[in-house]
Amino acid sequence: MRKKILLTNDDGVYSEGLRVMWEHLRKVGDICVVVPETEKSAVAHAINLFAPLKIRHIRMEKGFEVYVVNGTPVDCVKIGVNSILKTKPDIIISGINPYSNLGMDILYSGTVSAAAEGAILGIPSLSVSLNGYKNFNFPSAAAVTLEIIKKTGKIAFPRDTILNINIPDMPLSEIKGIRLTYQSEARFEEEYEERKDPRGGSYFWLKGIFRAVDGEKGSDVETVKNGYVSITPLH
Repeated sequence: MRKKILLTNDDGVYSEGLRVMWEHLRKVGDICVVVPETEKSAVAHAINLFAPLKIRHIRMEKGFEVYVVNGTPVDCVKIGVNSILKTKPDIIISGINPYSNLGMDILYSGTVSAAAEGAILGIPSLSVSLNGYKNFNFPSAAAVTLEIIKKTGKIAFPRDTILNINIPDMPLSEIKGIRLTYQSEARFEEEYEERKDPRGGSYFWLKGIFRAVDGEKGSDVETVKNGYVSITPLH
């Protein structure tokens, strides 16, 4: 039986990962795509309370239609489930995010938060991220996601729980397997770099280095580093 799928992201309507994920998911389901009109990385679980939400329906290419919302990823899930779709979806997929959401990064992630909103609404939800920096292997990530969806269709999701999936950025044939993991305590070591504008005023730019934590065998960070797909249940 084909699934009713709500697909969203935090990268906006022109994300390559969104298109690739749609191409793979349509093999198993009927997809409604609801995404923010601009990139909304690191907005976490923010919602829009002080301005009206506007929706545009765009036909990107043959069969690929997108509802674009001037809000956050969580807004997209809320309005997608409550106003755009006529019936509740069977599953919500948030991604593919072109960078990882590992360790403490998940607390900032719009990708993860969109899936979390799905869980709040009582819908099985996955967040999907690719641990890459350039030349992203989106087809590999989408193929892995499709296999995970087929497997999770046979189990009951724990209440208020999502699956946070992180996939090594490599060809599908080089991925070693899939492992169930826990959230690492790894985080960014951050600082603000002070710069000067043309008039001599100060402004600040956030930068940082991701620091892994030693001894975290089986964590999401260690698993992806070793070439495995990480699936982390988050409550």
